[in-house]
Amino acid sequence: MTIHQKVGSPPVDAPEAIDAVAVRHPGRWVAVAVIGVLTAMLGHLALTSSVLHWDVVGQIFTYPTVIAGLGRTMGLTVLAMLIGLVGGVLLAVMRLSGNPVLSGVSWIYIWVFRGTPVLVQLYVWNFLGALVPRVGLGIPFGPTFVSWSYNDLIGLFTAAVLALGLNEAAYMAEIVRAGIQSVDEGQTEAAHSLGLTRIQTLRRIVLPQAMRVIIPPAGNETISMLKTTSLVSAIALEDLTRAGQDIASRTFYEIPALVAISLWYLLLTSVLSVGQYYVERYYARGANRLLPDTPWQTVRKNLFSVKRSGGTG
Repeated sequence: MTIHQKVGSPPVDAPEAIDAVAVRHPGRWVAVAVIGVLTAMLGHLALTSSVLHWDVVGQIFTYPTVIAGLGRTMGLTVLAMLIGLVGGVLLAVMRLSGNPVLSGVSWIYIWVFRGTPVLVQLYVWNFLGALVPRVGLGIPFGPTFVSWSYNDLIGLFTAAVLALGLNEAAYMAEIVRAGIQSVDEGQTEAAHSLGLTRIQTLRRIVLPQAMRVIIPPAGNETISMLKTTSLVSAIALEDLTRAGQDIASRTFYEIPALVAISLWYLLLTSVLSVGQYYVERYYARGANRLLPDTPWQTVRKNLFSVKRSGGTG
């Protein structure tokens, strides 16, 4: 059937224009108002408090002992996480091994190091010289060819690195094990059918896919490790926290010292968070059709969303 239409007349059966009304978000604006008031109160307190002494905060922030403590904190974090990552992969592979001895040893290690506080492990490594005064090389239960004093061999920094790194290995082992088990077993079987060895399959097939599961908790562990290093102040190692404590005890500027070292920790954790985000985004390429937004894209999207809500609400 053909519909005849006069020139210039409205189209026959044309759909009516939709009078759309945007969804309003009154609760969102109430939340913005509450957060704005709380932020203003916090800013007023920070600017008018006579205890904060922002000029002193600035001096402590760049004080030489604080900068030296900052370097030790960063060194402890990097070395402990390296030991934790390498040890965690080895322990996870041992735990998943069909050999009951390797699996059992891994289980006992994880049980011991996760079951005792990291502060206690710090004390153990620091005072182990009382139990083992000298460390030597030789034949077990036989002659010793060369030996060293434990306290000379294991200084404060080394004891802290060993305690933090070996403790972290136990946690990383469980994270890596969960990542490996998240990969479908069929891929391992397919790799073996192609002639790849167990190590090649793990390195080329399983671990690259498991990284998408491993990276988020591993990033959290890195940030947590940065803050956990503050425990080394208990064995008199002058890290960032200890440096702030020493300045506070000498000058009685406790609050400015706390603010200064807190700003350093916030700065470092922010840098680590940004790095973690981009590493996660990199490993998400194989699983997501669309990559997650970058922080700047997220900010722009939220700003435009608020703008549209404000214009229509």
